Amino acid sequence: MPTMITPLEDGSGGPRVAVKDLIDVRGVPTTAGSAAVARRAAPAGSDAECLAGLRAALEVGAARLVGKANLHELAAGATGVNSWFGTPVNPLDASLVPGGSSSGSAVAVATGSADVAVGTDTAGSVRIPAACCGVVGLKTTWGRVPTGGVWPLAPSFDTVGPMARDVAGVVVGMQLLEPGFAPAPAPAPGIGRVRLPGTRPEVDAELDAALAATGLPVVELRLPGWDRAGDAVLTVILAEAWESDRRLLAEPDGVDGRIREMLALGAALPPAELARARAELDGWRRELARTLERAGGVLALPTLLGGPPGLDDPDDGRLLLATAPLSGAGFPALALPVPGRQRVPPSLQLVAGPGDEDLLCATAATLEEAVGRPR
Repeated sequence: MPTMITPLEDGSGGPRVAVKDLIDVRGVPTTAGSAAVARRAAPAGSDAECLAGLRAALEVGAARLVGKANLHELAAGATGVNSWFGTPVNPLDASLVPGGSSSGSAVAVATGSADVAVGTDTAGSVRIPAACCGVVGLKTTWGRVPTGGVWPLAPSFDTVGPMARDVAGVVVGMQLLEPGFAPAPAPAPGIGRVRLPGTRPEVDAELDAALAATGLPVVELRLPGWDRAGDAVLTVILAEAWESDRRLLAEPDGVDGRIREMLALGAALPPAELARARAELDGWRRELARTLERAGGVLALPTLLGGPPGLDDPDDGRLLLATAPLSGAGFPALALPVPGRQRVPPSLQLVAGPGDEDLLCATAATLEEAVGRPR
């Protein structure tokens, strides 16, 4: 099934870039992976704000735009399964989900169709497909990259970030999103290791081996508020997704049934429950910041607790367990594949404080150099 919804050829040199079809590109309709949106979509009159750097690079021949990438419908799911435009094929194992919602973006870079892809991440939508397809993905600090011209899911958490086969490619992606970006001159002085219940033992063992190979000090840390934060994030997403997409339900056959069910849950959410969730996340941000200070600036944990689920039994909920709580804090996080014995390599998730994408990239580059890219 197609990785690209709309193949393009714009620009004459430099890295080949794919853009998630949730993000406006001048002259091209934005479908958000949804039949209901696609039926009414007209060519965008201007680029999304986040693409200003890419457009400037295109105009001087320093980048090439190769297409709009497929996604999980409305960015409202973690599997990448799309009943309208087809599900991008996981290049590591076609029987497994590609991850979502930035499924086409991950597959584009994993298969070499693009050097860099621009995705969005609300509760894991860059990191999860990166982990499922064995590539690198960076969720940026909430508010760092502008989201004007990006179809919203949950504006309290929506972010734009780059994906690539390696850390160097993600740095290039950040430079297109934010000209002048550069990695920090050195990695974090220490890493805090966080263990999540339910992680497969072999995943934890392979992540530990990768961290040990860096030679950086690693200290074991706990995050007691993790589960409560995850629940609070999903509560807020349900409420905000209903507000973002409720008008589409007027289309009798334009929104997948699973998405309709999700939006109905948001419509029925009591205001008091939403207020409690937002209050929970205020405390969670403080807890995460204190833990990062004890760690030396970066935390390490799995991106997925195990391997990707099969296409015959996709499970959104389990895929989100290791990523959604971090979105609730708005902090940046990077998913990096490390060597393992499974066909889909384990993915290490590195987390830093707000605005510390440069430190994340430097630390991830050190780790990648120490262990190499999975084969």
